[in-house]
Amino acid sequence: MQLDKDTPILTITDRASKRVKDILKNAEKGVIGLRVGIKTAGCSGLQYNVEFASEQKEFEDSIYVNGVRVLIDPAAVMFLIGSEMDWLEDKFSSSFVFNNPNETAKCGCGESFSVS
Repeated sequence: MQLDKDTPILTITDRASKRVKDILKNAEKGVIGLRVGIKTAGCSGLQYNVEFASEQKEFEDSIYVNGVRVLIDPAAVMFLIGSEMDWLEDKFSSSFVFNNPNETAKCGCGESFSVS
């Protein structure tokens, strides 16, 4: 994927923004949105981390889509550039998923990934 100065860090599908709205309706008082980050975990080395955010931390980017706010951990930016956050549901599971052009490998269970 060719990246340029106009490539967004993260885009959010309509399904994902709808799910964020639903989650935030039931969140504790003071939650301003969701925070997306990356943590070291899994057999491939990295894992997406989505959590409630009660404040915007220094250097965090903030994305507004369909009335929802998603904050991006600055340490995750280089791993997320050009990614899409989606929400998938089927008979057996439901979760946020990331379509990330930077991934070079994924573990067999799909829980972790790596970049080169």
